Amino acid sequence: MKRLIVMFSNAFPLWLVLGCGWAWWQPDAWTWFRPHIEVGLGVIMLGMGLTLRVADFAAVVRTPGLVGLGVAAQFLIMPLAAWAVAKAFHLEPGLAIGLILVGCCPGGTASNVICYLARANVPLSVLLTMSSTIVAIVATPMLTRWLAGAWMPVDALALFRSMLIVVLLPLACGVAANSWLGRLRHPERVRSWIDSAGPLLSVAVIVLIVGCVVAAKKPEISRSALPLFVSVFLLHFFGFLLGYLFAWLTGCRESLRRTISIEVGMQNSGLGAALATRHFPQLALAPVPAAISAVYHCLIGSLLAAWWRTRPTEDEGHR
Repeated sequence: MKRLIVMFSNAFPLWLVLGCGWAWWQPDAWTWFRPHIEVGLGVIMLGMGLTLRVADFAAVVRTPGLVGLGVAAQFLIMPLAAWAVAKAFHLEPGLAIGLILVGCCPGGTASNVICYLARANVPLSVLLTMSSTIVAIVATPMLTRWLAGAWMPVDALALFRSMLIVVLLPLACGVAANSWLGRLRHPERVRSWIDSAGPLLSVAVIVLIVGCVVAAKKPEISRSALPLFVSVFLLHFFGFLLGYLFAWLTGCRESLRRTISIEVGMQNSGLGAALATRHFPQLALAPVPAAISAVYHCLIGSLLAAWWRTRPTEDEGHR
C-alpha cells in the first residue's frame, strides 16, 4: 500500500497536467475550491511540519554553509530573474506582480522527489526546502514590495501577516504534532505512514489549487497566453540554469549542484497563487503565473531528473 502511495506521489507532474487539462475544459468542476485556497495551502504546510522533527532543525546548524548557500541562491536568483523578465517583456501589472511573487516564494516540496530522481542530495534538499520556507516568512513580503513596487504599491505588512497564518502557524503545529507522536507506543510506524501519505495529500491539494486558478482565469489566460507562457518558462529556465552555475562557481560537487539547481528552479507555486488571490484581487492575472509555474517547474524538473538519472555523480555516497 505504501509503495502504491509513493508511486502516485512521484507521478505529480502527470496529475498536474491532467488536472489543468480537466480544469480548462470543465471549469465549473474546479472553481468551487477558490474560497478554500488558503486553507488548502495551510494543509500543505501542516503536512510539511508533520514530516519534520526538532533534529531536522539541528541539522541546519550542523551544515550552515551549505544551507546558507542554497537559501541565498533561492532568494537572489529567482526574485531578480522574475523582475528582469517582467521588465524585459514590459508585462502588464497583473502578470508582472504575479511573476515576481512566484519568484519571491520559497522552494516547493516537489523538489525533494525530483532531487531523489536526479541522483542529487536528498537530505540537503529537505533542509533547503524547510529553511527557505521559514526565511520566506520575512523575505517574501520584503522582496515582493521592493521588486513589484515599480508596478503598484505592495502592502508588505499584510503579506507578512498572511505568511504567519498560512505558513508559520500550520508548520509549527505540524512540528509540535510530530513531537507529540513520540509519546505513542509505536511512533515510527505512525510517522512512516505520515511520511508516505503526506506528500500524496500535498500533491492533491496543489493540483486543486492550480486547477482552480486555471479554471477561474481561463479567459485571462487565453487573452495573455504568449507573454504569460514565455515569461514563466524563462523564469524557471533561468532558475534551474543559474542555480546550477551558482553552485558550480562556489565550488560545490556535482550532486550539490543538482540539488541547488532544483531547489532554486522549483517554487512553492501554491503559496504564490494563494498570496496573489488574497492580496491582489484587483489584478485578474496576478494568480495565473503561479498556476502556470507549477506545471512548468514540475515538467522541467522531471526532464532534468530523467537526464541526470543516467549520469551518476562522483559522490553517489552523499545522495
